[in-house]
Amino acid sequence: MRRRLTWRAARLTGLREETDSARTLVFQVPDWPGHLAGQHVDVRLTAEDGYSTQRSYSVAAPADGDTIELTVERVPDGEVSPYLTEIIEPGDQVEIRGPVGGWFVWRPESTSPVLLVGGGSGIVPLMAMIRARRQAGSRVPFRLLYSLRDPGRRYYAEELRRPDAGLDVGYLYTRAVPDGWPRPAGRILLDDLAEGGWPADFEPECYVCGPTGFVEAAADLLLALGHAPEHIRTERFGPTGG
Repeated sequence: MRRRLTWRAARLTGLREETDSARTLVFQVPDWPGHLAGQHVDVRLTAEDGYSTQRSYSVAAPADGDTIELTVERVPDGEVSPYLTEIIEPGDQVEIRGPVGGWFVWRPESTSPVLLVGGGSGIVPLMAMIRARRQAGSRVPFRLLYSLRDPGRRYYAEELRRPDAGLDVGYLYTRAVPDGWPRPAGRILLDDLAEGGWPADFEPECYVCGPTGFVEAAADLLLALGHAPEHIRTERFGPTGG
């Protein structure tokens, strides 16, 4: 039987700015049941007049006791993300429910090579997988292909620059590239996945996350390269009002 998800009080204990419009929030959630890398949670805000609203956010780090990390991108005119990215301060509380999802997850006992393909804020659950691999001391080889509009929108920039044995990171830019960047700006292409991913005969587990159009395009390209459908796991998001 499925366990019933309940709302829990979550207290903000720390935050880190990722970009001009995104930040990572660290919450303490008493009696948190734990979660897997790739899962997400619901966050609920309630106003003094009783009005409440909620949004779903991917968890950005593996389970660590009663601590949860979320990375949130501000959505213009949103109801939840502006509060989480501009107003909330350490000590403030929200409500969190979860974890949610069981398909788009990576488990440390897995031995297959892993290809992570992220578009924009779709990097968040993929970063949880990278961190879970490191936390577990896994030697499974990971490759990350991270597509974003421009270098200023990189999440986890410093962390992804650090040497990490068995983790290869490649970037694609769709609007503007750094000076001297060898690839022109543009959307993800077959050659990008052929060069930056794993050969299909390695039978890697492929995780693709980002906006719907990006996810559909990347999944189709992986299929064209011969990857088996059952090895391609996707998570997509679209406008929700933030």
